[in-house]
Amino acid sequence: MRITTICLFILLLEATSSFAQSFKQVAFNAQDQLQISADEYVVNKNATYIILLHQARSSRGEFREIAPRFNKLGYNCLAVDLRSGNEGSGVTNETALRAGNFGKSMEFIDATQDIMAAIAYAEAKSRKNVILLGSSYSASLALIAGKDDPRVKAVMAFSPGEYFDIKLNVQKSVNGFNKPVFVGCAADEEPYVQTLMSEVVSSKKLIFAPSAGGKHGAKSLTKANKNQNDYWLNIINFLKDIKD
Repeated sequence: MRITTICLFILLLEATSSFAQSFKQVAFNAQDQLQISADEYVVNKNATYIILLHQARSSRGEFREIAPRFNKLGYNCLAVDLRSGNEGSGVTNETALRAGNFGKSMEFIDATQDIMAAIAYAEAKSRKNVILLGSSYSASLALIAGKDDPRVKAVMAFSPGEYFDIKLNVQKSVNGFNKPVFVGCAADEEPYVQTLMSEVVSSKKLIFAPSAGGKHGAKSLTKANKNQNDYWLNIINFLKDIKD
């Protein structure tokens, strides 16, 4: 392990003792004019944004522990309430509440336009291409949204899968993906994930799972996962390899 990696890892360990990194709640509109709620964690107005996308039945609160660690690595974060969700870490999904009140469809696939709106918001703030980080169903959407969008420089996908019935085939949709991609999953998910990502042609494709254990989705990056340090070390090396 290189010295710089060790130093960055120490910063992350320091961040685990307190997740009180300041953030502000922001809002922007999706294409259908639904207002999207998000938490914005800014360390430098010119820094690259990592857009954080939660798993099913969750919210932007899923990243209250995770976002400060990416801040320590020098990235701004935008944790988004997608319209398909409910509550995460005690934080209510405000976008989902609005979607329900206005009679909007709230299936997984409908969150695609929320992701596109988040990309537009973050790219306009820093004038730099963004990194998408998805969790479970949103990991799949992040891969698909990021494949051909020139505003997306890389994707980190945690436990992607075929979550959309006949409406969307993820493996076919990511065929030919040629951007830097990090895929994290639990040990028992790895064979499936390897198959799902088999047609991704990127020269910077890293699939990581611990030899045993791990967690589904972005929970693998939290203190609830005893293997979290292994994931973070691989992420640090991935991000260093794609840094501007």
